[in-house]
Parts: sequence; structure tokens; C-alpha cells
Amino acid sequence: MVKVKILQVGIGPIGQHIVKYINERKNLEIVGAMDIDPDKVGKTLGELCELDNLNIKIKSSLKEAIENKPDIAIHTTTSSFKKAAPQLLDIIELGIPIVSTCEELSYPWNTDTEFAKKIDEKAKEKGVAILGTGVNPGFLMDSLPTFMTSACQYVEKIKVTRIQNARYRRLPFQNKIGAGLTLEEFEERRKDGSLRHVGLTESINFIANSIGWNLTKTEDNIEPVIANNNIAREVGIIKKGMVAGVMQTGRGFIDEKEVIMLVFKAAIGEEKIGDTIEIFGEPYIKSTIREGINGDVATCAIVLNAIKSVMNASPGLKTMKDIPLVSYFE
Repeated sequence: MVKVKILQVGIGPIGQHIVKYINERKNLEIVGAMDIDPDKVGKTLGELCELDNLNIKIKSSLKEAIENKPDIAIHTTTSSFKKAAPQLLDIIELGIPIVSTCEELSYPWNTDTEFAKKIDEKAKEKGVAILGTGVNPGFLMDSLPTFMTSACQYVEKIKVTRIQNARYRRLPFQNKIGAGLTLEEFEERRKDGSLRHVGLTESINFIANSIGWNLTKTEDNIEPVIANNNIAREVGIIKKGMVAGVMQTGRGFIDEKEVIMLVFKAAIGEEKIGDTIEIFGEPYIKSTIREGINGDVATCAIVLNAIKSVMNASPGLKTMKDIPLVSYFE
């Protein structure tokens, strides 16, 4: 069996999960690892990820990390496209294709056109493809509902609702949705942009572009989910009246008509969980995943399953609709 050789860039919580998943797949092999965190540099992936059989040392630079040239890089460092762009350009310069979990990279053509063009041009120059993906954005609130419209004669509106109990998500995710903050702290972080689920606008633009809708405006509204009772969690108690999570609603309009609505709710202790997609058209379609999809598991799996499609894609900056259909592969 010829294994796909992987460079892992970023060994944070998601990166560590991905390393473990790679280690379980017989067709994948990590040949290099990089992170700029001095507490991680020099350690082995086995030490950091609690795996006995993985002696790859974490390096602080790409040059050191690619002693064995990889077939592809998995990039898991930041949600911000602008912050990720220099890292991505460095990897592309080495002629290595990329799958990234950077949420804003999933569809940056409307929000960061200049950076998107620069990445696309460099990738084409070097003959490699680059993709931003994950469970959301990348799958549940954009690719999947878009694919479901293929069964429709016409579509008037798309609505996706994702409700999660964040108790079962990693701590950085809980912090990102404001769990444990006071209302005043929540408002401060909402205003400075540090508290939000990243990717709703990108998902809206992905859907609209795929269908051929020319949106006149988009909205991304954020509200706190308030704890009705004291809620215990591993890092302390969320007191009644404090923030348990976030309710975020993204909307896409054509003139004054709402044609896309994405509802994202994640809170500690949320009971009414599930993922629901509604296509208003002919026929009307409603599909619900009752327990919802675990975001951490699915993001890691989608990233790995996209490897084959990205390696087989034409060069350039890609979205999930531009590459061969992603599926689990052995």
C-alpha cells in the first residue's frame, strides 16, 4: 500500500485530534510536524498526542519540518484568513497542496477578494490545490444543503439550523462562544469581533454562488444564550444569569427578500440539539440529524477525507464545490 505522506502544521487541540485520526488510518502517514509554540517545539507527536508509536519531532519552521517531502499539508492554526495567508503562501511556495481548517478560507472570494486572488495565483503558479474546509463551514451549513437542492425544480429559500450542547466540545470552542462570561464581557467581545462562530458569512456566500443568487446584502447577528440555572462544567460553574453560549443568525438577501437563513446555537447544557436543513421550493425538503453531528470529530474526518480530492484537483484556491466529491476512503 502506498501511503499519503502528510505534513501537519499546527498542533493545537484540532491538530492533535487529526494526528490521532491519521495514526488510525492505514493509508495515511505523518512525515513532519510544525508549530511555533515553544512549549511544543522539540517534543514528539507521540508525547503531545499520547501515542506510543509516533516519534516525529515538532519543528519550529517549515524548512526543518519537510526533511521528508510530504504529498500534502494539513493546516490547523487559525480561523482568520489574513493571519493564515502568510503561512499558506510559504507552504504553497514549496509546491505542497493544502487542506486547511481556516474557516474564512472556506469561501473567501466575497470577504477577502485580494487575499483570495493572491493565494489562487500562487497555487496555480506552483501547480497545487488548496482548500479550506471542516464540518461548519465546509459541510453542514453550506455544501450539504447546496447538494440537497439538486433534487429541486426550483428553490425559494434555504434554512439551516444547528443547535449544539457545547459541553461536549473542546474548551477553546467553549471559550469562543462566550461560555462563562458576564453579559458585559460578552458584549465587549462581541464588539471587538473576538466572540463569534466564524464562517456563517462564508457559508452564505458559498450557497448563493453555487445556486447563482446575486445577494444584495448579508447579515451576521450575535446574541448571548443566558443560563437559566447554575451549570457545572469541568472548568467551573456558570452561574444563573451568565452566558452559557451564543446564538448567531446569518442571513442572505436579494433586495429585501430573505433567501438564506443560517441559525447557529451552541451553549453549555443545551437540550434541544440537532441539525436541520430545510429547502423551500418544489419539492419542499426537510432533513434533521436528531442528535447533531459532533463538530470536532466531523471536522477532523472531513479534513482527512478531503485529501484525495485535493490531490486530484486542478491547481488553485478551491472550495468544496470545486473539487471531486469528498467521501471516506480506504
